[in-house]
Amino acid sequence: MAGFSMFLPLGESKSSFNMEKAVCNHGFFMMAPNRWIPSSKTLQRPLRLADSTTCVTVSILHPPNRTSLLVRVHDVQNISYTDQRAILNQVARMLRISERDEMAVTEYQKVHPEAKAKGFGRVFRSPTLFEDLVKWSNTLKMARALCELQFELSNNKPSARSGPCKVINQMDGGILGNFPTSKELAGFDENTLINDHKVLGYRAKLILKLARDVERGTIRLHEFEKALEDTSFNQDQVFRRLMKIKGFGSYACANAMMCIGYYQHVPLDTETIRHLQEVHGRKNCDKKTANNYVAEIYDKYAPYQCLAYWSELLDFYENKFGKLSELPSSSYETVSGSRDGAIYKSAVTLTPSLLSQLSEHDKLYNNVRDTNYYTNLCDI
Repeated sequence: MAGFSMFLPLGESKSSFNMEKAVCNHGFFMMAPNRWIPSSKTLQRPLRLADSTTCVTVSILHPPNRTSLLVRVHDVQNISYTDQRAILNQVARMLRISERDEMAVTEYQKVHPEAKAKGFGRVFRSPTLFEDLVKWSNTLKMARALCELQFELSNNKPSARSGPCKVINQMDGGILGNFPTSKELAGFDENTLINDHKVLGYRAKLILKLARDVERGTIRLHEFEKALEDTSFNQDQVFRRLMKIKGFGSYACANAMMCIGYYQHVPLDTETIRHLQEVHGRKNCDKKTANNYVAEIYDKYAPYQCLAYWSELLDFYENKFGKLSELPSSSYETVSGSRDGAIYKSAVTLTPSLLSQLSEHDKLYNNVRDTNYYTNLCDI
C-alpha cells in the first residue's frame, strides 16, 4: 500500500507510554471515525492537514523497542512539513504525548501506585476539543451518522455545503468521512440535518448551536485548553465557563474537563452512585450524599480524582467484558449500551431548559425521569 511514513518521538513519555493502554480506555476509541485493529495494536482514522479541510487516513502504531510512534499516511507519496506537523499534533493530542501530559501521568501515579503498576494514566481523546464535546452528547450510532454526513459534505451532495475533505474511511462495510468540524456543521441547514439524519434526534439542534457558537467566536474552545498554561485560571473557573454551553450540565462538563486535561472533577450521575454503592460498599449513597462520598474516596488522589475514578471504571468493564483492546468491533454496541457504568456511555445533562424543548415522544424515548438524572443515551 502506497503511503508516507513519519515518526512522533515519545520523548519523556517513552518509559510510561503503552499504545494499547493509551487508546483502549475510553469509549471514544470505539466511536467513528476511530478504528482500533487488535491484531496489530494499530489506531486508524482520518486526520486533517494544515488547511483544516483536506483529510487523509492515517495508521498509528508503536513499533517494538522504538522510542517513537510510526504514523503512516495512506495513499500519499509526500507531505509538506507544515502538514506533517498538523498530523503529528493531532496524534499527540489524542494520545496525550506532551511534557504536560507526562507530568500529569507521573504525578498521578505517585499518589496512585496501583495505576502505575497497571500502566494507567492517559485517557484517550479526540484530535480536537470540538470533537470531544460533540461526542459526549452522542452514541456510537450518532458518531457514525456524523461521519457519514461529513462524507456527504465532502462530496458536495445537494444537501451539503462544505470544503474538500474527501477522505474515504471504510468501517464494517460502510463508507465514512472524517468527524465534521464546527465550520462544516455550522453551514448546514437545520431542518435537513434533522430530517435526513433522524438518529441525531433533538441533539441535532444542540450540535448545530455549538458549531455556530464556535464559528461566531461566542465559544472560544482554544481558550479552554490555553487555560492549562495560564496560572490566572483555575479549574473551577474553566468548569463554570463550560457550564455556560447550552446542553452541558455538571456531568458533561466534568467529562469535558477530563478531555481538556483537568482531572479534579469526578463525573457524577446515577451510574456513579451505583459504582459507589457496589464497588465501595456505600449502600446508602444517593444523589444527596454522593458528593460527600466522592470526596471521601477520591480526594486523597487530588488533583487527579477523576483519573482514579476512571481507572476503577476501566477495571469494572474489563472484568465484565474482557480486555477491551481485544474485543471485536461487533461487541462495541453491547459494551456501550451497558447500564453498569458510565465509562462507555456518553451523556448530556437534561436541564429544565432542555427538557422544555423535548416532545413527549422524546422524553419517553430517552427514558427521562426527572431533571436531576441523565439519559442513558447509548441505549438508543
